[in-house]
Amino acid sequence: MDNKTFEIRKLASQDLAEFRSLIDLFNRVFEEAHPAFASDTHIQKLLHSQAFIALAAFVENEVVGGLTAYELPMYQKDSSEILLYDLAVKPEFQRRGIGKDLIRHMKDYCSRHGIQEFFVLAHEEDEHAVAFYRATGGKEENVVNFLYESAPAEE
Repeated sequence: MDNKTFEIRKLASQDLAEFRSLIDLFNRVFEEAHPAFASDTHIQKLLHSQAFIALAAFVENEVVGGLTAYELPMYQKDSSEILLYDLAVKPEFQRRGIGKDLIRHMKDYCSRHGIQEFFVLAHEEDEHAVAFYRATGGKEENVVNFLYESAPAEE
């Protein structure tokens, strides 16, 4: 598959249906047992935010892959870093260059916005994801991720 067969585009607030398709794709690919869905208002606000990036890959008018990322302003320097939060391609479209092109688009986005690096977290046991990020030039760092749950809101 070459770039003439699929198109990658940054989603904006008017692309609610396309973003919902991307969320559905993430839920299927990541096998989410209990997928959650934010309101249309929240999603449009998110898509309008300069700190949120959503790229979608289309074959004809179908969303077949995409990524989401967040810009994190740094206090140590006058720039930001990007956290690539989710990246997925429908299984029947994998191994056709779409994932690699999504990474390339993210690199281009960072370059255009003066952002020197972006990072992504991958579960060690997700061998497919780890191999993909290695193959696309990602450099591994050994870190331990700690997850906290907030206390329930008091009523």
